[in-house]
Amino acid sequence: MATAAGVSLRKPAAFLDRDGVINHDDGYVGTSDRFRFMPGAAAAIRRLNDAGYLVFIASNQSGIARGLFTEDDLIKLHGWMLSEFAALGARIDDARYCPFHPEAKIAGYAWDSDLRKPRPGMLLDLIGNWPVERAKSFLIGDKEIDMAAARAAGITGYLFTGGDLDAFVAGCLAKQAAR
Repeated sequence: MATAAGVSLRKPAAFLDRDGVINHDDGYVGTSDRFRFMPGAAAAIRRLNDAGYLVFIASNQSGIARGLFTEDDLIKLHGWMLSEFAALGARIDDARYCPFHPEAKIAGYAWDSDLRKPRPGMLLDLIGNWPVERAKSFLIGDKEIDMAAARAAGITGYLFTGGDLDAFVAGCLAKQAAR
């Protein structure tokens, strides 16, 4: 990566799962009327922004493959979510989702994709398209498949079990600084 006056232009990144991290996992959330932010979500993202991290979402969204909502529904939901965060001074830099599932009801989505966690495809795509400093990056997820995707992408994974996301992120940043 090019440098400016000897300083790397790469930045650390925080990869966030969506359901169970940014919002409560209420089962196949594809519309804003079913979306409930996790406590401290906007503050956590603002904290990451202020710390100089790129902030990404990487989320399996098999509700699309199961016919529970459409990709258009999901894109509208993500647009709404980004607007809600922006109004609170929090920025998500980019997002990836995997709509595929091997047992999909909708034939076009019946695929065992490398994007689907626990595989690292979404993370690697974001890393390849942004100036990510992988060694200083991490993922926050609520399931073991998230941790497996982080390991496969060569980044640290932190398992979030609920509660105040901002307090959890503060702890992750402290651990990252100590590495």
